Amino acid sequence: MADEFGAQPDTANAPARKMFAITPHDTNELATTPKAIRCNVAGNVVLRALGSTADVTIAMAVGEVLPVRAQYVRATGTTATIHGLA
Repeated sequence: MADEFGAQPDTANAPARKMFAITPHDTNELATTPKAIRCNVAGNVVLRALGSTADVTIAMAVGEVLPVRAQYVRATGTTATIHGLA
């Protein structure tokens, strides 16, 4: 299959080129910084955005996409099942 947009640069606001499961952890950074987070099972997500100094708790609904470049997704307090888009 030809990718008509394959020559375009992959920027922060370009569509995601890959999707990956996010396993929350209290101290480890995400291995890949996502452009956004998609919720598969509703619940809370405790995260720290790239460049931020504090965690925030976000309630997410199924199918919701949160346009955030998260550095951490904490296990404590996260009840949602999520995927990263990068």
